[in-house]
Amino acid sequence: MTVSRVLRNRGDVSAGTRDKVLAVAKSLGYVPNKIAGALASSRVNLVAVVIPSMSNMIFPEVMTGIGEVLDDTDLQPVVGFTNYLPEKEENVLYEMLSWRPSGVIVAGLEHSEASRAMLKAAGIPVVEIMDVDGEAIDAVVGISHRRAGRHIAEAIIRQGYERIGFLGTKMALDYRARKRFEGFTEALAKHGLEVMDQEFYEGGSALAKGREMTANILARSPDLDFLYYSNDMIGAGGLIHCLETGIDVPGRLGLAGFNGVELLEGLPRRLATMDSERIEIGRAAARIIAARASGEITEGGQRVTMEPKLQYGDTLRRYKA
Repeated sequence: MTVSRVLRNRGDVSAGTRDKVLAVAKSLGYVPNKIAGALASSRVNLVAVVIPSMSNMIFPEVMTGIGEVLDDTDLQPVVGFTNYLPEKEENVLYEMLSWRPSGVIVAGLEHSEASRAMLKAAGIPVVEIMDVDGEAIDAVVGISHRRAGRHIAEAIIRQGYERIGFLGTKMALDYRARKRFEGFTEALAKHGLEVMDQEFYEGGSALAKGREMTANILARSPDLDFLYYSNDMIGAGGLIHCLETGIDVPGRLGLAGFNGVELLEGLPRRLATMDSERIEIGRAAARIIAARASGEITEGGQRVTMEPKLQYGDTLRRYKA
């Protein structure tokens, strides 16, 4: 009975006895059947984490924050990837929810009707992350991307830039990048400005693509005095192009990206950007799941809004207050 209590993590067993039982179980190669336990308890100690990919430098940091918090609990994260495709998200959620996890952390607020129905019917904590601009299914942790877009536009305008170009990737599928662009253009319009040229690419975010896109837009619109990139990776590629071709940054041409990725620390100049609080978003989401799974919090609907921080770097001039 004592061994059963330890392996099912149930009942009052001393720490010393628990350690001995687990040590013997491991030495015998025994792994408890959590699925059988789930049939009785209706859930297993897994947290489903559904994100677009791990090739994007953003989500490994989110996973770091989630892992830091869940490491102190009995919960274990399991990860599924959607590649920004709604139909892929449906399939991932269907498979993960069939395992009866203790909670779900899912990127974004936009889902198909089928995905929303599954999440609402699951009867477990659901935390949507990265974005707060929209209606949440349950709890939500993230930043306002529209407000972030407005803030960078206002900083650009304050420094006297007027002929602005925009470069983005995956805009058809990345709702958060689109919301930043909406906030960005709204702020420009209030000052009688608009985006004078745009360059889009449907592939992934990469340095080489950023260099190519920057060369294209400047060849087409050489009078632009500022380039705003949907993410830091293509922005870093744009900065490299400018440095290679002798363009005065930030005097002749200002540049800014988004996300505040660590890669920027190794560039010859720091790209202006906004830190999207990725690790903190992961930590906050995991805390909500852990607290609700343990019964420490019994109600849902938590809403945590982070404030991204503008980093001027070396590519956004600061001669005006």
